[in-house]
Amino acid sequence: MVPPHSPEAQNPKKSSKSSGSFRSAVNSIKMHFSSHPRFWLFIAFLWVQALIISFSRSPPACFPDRSVTVPVQYPEIRTTADSNATESEAPIAAINYSEECPSGRIFVYELPSSLNWDLVNPDCTDLDQWRWDCGIFPNHGYGRAATELRRFLPGDLYKSWYHTNQYTLEIIFHHRVLRHKCRTSDPESATAFYIPFYAGLAVGKHLWGNDTDIRDRDCNSMLDWVQNQEYWKKANGSDHFMSIGRVTWDFRRLTDPGKSWGSTFLNMPLMNKITRFIIEKYPGDEMDISVPYPTGFHPKTIEDLSDWQSFIRSYNRSTLFAFTAENPSWVGTDFRQFLMNHCAEESSSCRAVECSITDCWTNSSAILLTLLNSEFCLQPKGNTFTSKSAFECVITGSIPVFFTKTAYEQYEWFFPGDPESYSVFIDQEEAQNGNVSIKSKLLGYSRDEIRRKREKLIETIPKIIYAKPSGRMKKFEDAFDIALDGVLERIREEKEWIDFLRRRM
Repeated sequence: MVPPHSPEAQNPKKSSKSSGSFRSAVNSIKMHFSSHPRFWLFIAFLWVQALIISFSRSPPACFPDRSVTVPVQYPEIRTTADSNATESEAPIAAINYSEECPSGRIFVYELPSSLNWDLVNPDCTDLDQWRWDCGIFPNHGYGRAATELRRFLPGDLYKSWYHTNQYTLEIIFHHRVLRHKCRTSDPESATAFYIPFYAGLAVGKHLWGNDTDIRDRDCNSMLDWVQNQEYWKKANGSDHFMSIGRVTWDFRRLTDPGKSWGSTFLNMPLMNKITRFIIEKYPGDEMDISVPYPTGFHPKTIEDLSDWQSFIRSYNRSTLFAFTAENPSWVGTDFRQFLMNHCAEESSSCRAVECSITDCWTNSSAILLTLLNSEFCLQPKGNTFTSKSAFECVITGSIPVFFTKTAYEQYEWFFPGDPESYSVFIDQEEAQNGNVSIKSKLLGYSRDEIRRKREKLIETIPKIIYAKPSGRMKKFEDAFDIALDGVLERIREEKEWIDFLRRRM
């Protein structure tokens, strides 16, 4: 991956006119307007039209009532192609809501298998340091059970842990949405349409090759397919959404020949209206919604979750801070190398895990036990704004220490609004220049302050994990539920607001 490239700011040039000429022009305009009242009416009409267009993209908080409850049925799933009705033959059905699905229902497209299932590597069933796509296939994306943890965790806590690949978001989302209570087989009654395209796998296979066209091949095939679907045409894709298992920068290749990394997928015009759940978003694109990285913690029930929360709350931590280096291929000036060296210098207060030496992929205890034993964990910015490690810190109750504020611009739907309530911020330059001592800063927090921060982390855990529900036993909202409810509400509100405006025009 490459670092994000921010567009250069465009600053408008200031007028060079004198203040006297400006006042003269304004007085002239005032005299003109006062003698032409019809002109004012014309201006007011244009202003109202512009306001309506603006509101259609940014709906307010209040919308028409949708409290009528309608029974929901789930017959056998069929695809859009199975329907004989066309857009011209059948009227558009009103979206029905129910108490169980207050924001409507989801229709899942049945894409050609070459765009999802066939992209998964079935022959590599466990995590591999040298093959990023290994371990994605087993257990619907959750990975192989981390049974080695039974030696370190009390009781049945180890049963909630798996060897989960961080790039498996697309498979987990697809599996969960297919079994969601609000999935419908009737596209006419759907609020939103899910596109189960595994873009991360399709593009990831070719990121390190020289053929840039092949990185876009499957992306173009998916868009060619979906734009011919009846229900895409009704809203030009604005009620469609998908999940992407790699960071946004892997899909924003620039036209500059020197910027050859990644695919152009998210720059393609047909992607402009599709909502994307992605493990790291581009802050300037409102259609990107950042969702948590998949970690290895997937409780099945609320009891499993509560047992883990109680365990980390009372865990006796013996180290002040920790630093985990899962892929330490850095140059000497990299801030992460600075932190690794700093940790070695402060070995009585810091524990480090270097995965180039320790087997972090098939031995989950290497990172887990280090974080469990640490009050704080260092989270520098790497090639991208965030990493899976930040979520592992939260799940283990180790308070994350961020060095750039870009991390706080991600995952707004999932983390508390006040960063100070659950984390520590130390400016990277201040730390690297020696103006701030990391150890002294962390030692400055009292036991009560640490306890409050940890309690906020413990409250946050359900929102940043992907549970592995067994039937309907889960009974708590996880990251998937929050994301799905959020996108349904967003699409529903926009549809109702546009409909509201149409009825009054």
